[in-house]
Amino acid sequence: MSERLAKSAGTVGLAVMTSRLLGVIRDQVMAGLFGTGMAQDAFNIASRIPNLVRDLFAEGAMSAAFVPTFTRHLQLHGKEAAWRLGNLVLNALIVITAVLVVAGMFLAEPILLLLPEDFAGPDGAQRLSLTVSLARVIMPFLTLVAVAVALGGMLNALRRFFIPALSPAVFNVGVLFSAVAIVPFCDDLGWHPIFGIAVGTLIGGLGQILIQIPLLHREGFRYKPILSFRDPGMREILLLMGPGTLGLAAAQVNLLVNTYLAYGEGEGAVSALSFAFRLMYLPIGLFGVSVATATLPEVARHAATGAIGEMRRTLSSSLRMMLMLSVPATIGLMALSSPIVEFLFERGAFDSASTRATALALLCYAPGLIGYSAVKIASPTFYAMHDARTPVLVSLATIVINVVLNVTLVRVMSFQGLALGTAIAALFNAGMLLFLLSRRTGGLEGSRVLQAFVKILVASIAMGAAALVTEAWLDASLPDMASWVSWMYADWVFAAARTLRAGIRVGGAIGVGLLVLGAMSSLLRLHEFTTVLARVMSRVRR
Repeated sequence: MSERLAKSAGTVGLAVMTSRLLGVIRDQVMAGLFGTGMAQDAFNIASRIPNLVRDLFAEGAMSAAFVPTFTRHLQLHGKEAAWRLGNLVLNALIVITAVLVVAGMFLAEPILLLLPEDFAGPDGAQRLSLTVSLARVIMPFLTLVAVAVALGGMLNALRRFFIPALSPAVFNVGVLFSAVAIVPFCDDLGWHPIFGIAVGTLIGGLGQILIQIPLLHREGFRYKPILSFRDPGMREILLLMGPGTLGLAAAQVNLLVNTYLAYGEGEGAVSALSFAFRLMYLPIGLFGVSVATATLPEVARHAATGAIGEMRRTLSSSLRMMLMLSVPATIGLMALSSPIVEFLFERGAFDSASTRATALALLCYAPGLIGYSAVKIASPTFYAMHDARTPVLVSLATIVINVVLNVTLVRVMSFQGLALGTAIAALFNAGMLLFLLSRRTGGLEGSRVLQAFVKILVASIAMGAAALVTEAWLDASLPDMASWVSWMYADWVFAAARTLRAGIRVGGAIGVGLLVLGAMSSLLRLHEFTTVLARVMSRVRR
């Protein structure tokens, strides 16, 4: 079972890695163009509205409610019944999200007027106007991504993981295309340059749909304009999506709370938190999403046939694999937060002050990585077992805890406290879900998971210490190439030299850290490390 999950997760991971790397390049381009100033803040605020609805309704609830139901129809009734259900869901999503998009366009200004007065600042009218206009441009992205998620859910149920996982890469390509082909001409059109990125968001959303249609067509799917909310399968999905939205809401509502509270912490706080969160989410996309995507169809099949023992073994294997990937990533981000941010973003409008603010936020966000990854496995499992009540209650409790922590910590630690409060809440969410899931399934091989976690943690701490020492030594030993070339060459050469120096520090520290992680894993006899390494080497040989 672990080998099959590792293979599926590896397939997803390869596609997600491509997407996430393109996402890093996208963030680098946006950081260089707009830094952490007003335009970047306005874009992050404007995109938060459709992204929140997308994450709650389209990606979160759809994944939890649609994939298990579609898988069960496929398993018990065949492809034709599954295709019919897929068409019903697609058309329902188009209708529902279109209504939300129109409402969002009309209500964007009243919603944004609810922001704290500190957000407005001395140039409040200009900032508010820019944010409202961006929100209205970006809003149709909700419908595009909802359709893309439904198409990907059908493909995942058919065990076609690569293309759905690759589709976000097309979104990033759309944004990068706009940065090159639209942003430079915005001034000539009388637009603020950030509007080019907003248009690129829509281009990328459309691309996510177009890349999945050919494969789904080859599998036999044909689109039909049918709609019925009385269909049993459709009603089951709708009944699950309501609680599903609440059950998966904690992460996104907490992020929205962070964004709201960060408005009062000065210009750039929203953008620093946003960049840090996306960096923290990078390994979640690579590891957590990969393992969860491969796990959910298997869990849904076991739930449909009542094979609780097989489900328990699948979940245990998934959790141990997730820990092997996410714990070292967490320790690595904490140890190297500042040099990583400097290497990736510090150029153009993104200065050393932006680096310090983003690195501090990343340091505080990083512990939540394990929690977010575990929730992506645990929460959908409850819906596959027709239990919507448990994740809803845990999610609501998590939101309350997060709000209390953040309101308290922001007064003590400024916006960094928002990141730390969110990380603690994410760990609480994961811990409660796993505890309750263990009771529901008669255990998750807890002693085996705990033993693996302790070994992984010990190996990861050794890795982090080695990486930290190596980076400090390289920083002290490497010549200051940037100062050496600054009097001889243009500014871009100066910036490139600084980036190269930071890259050597980060690359060297990661390399040494991985060697120590491998040695410690061998010493501790970590089977999970061997499994993951075998899959990686298999991909490399291919």
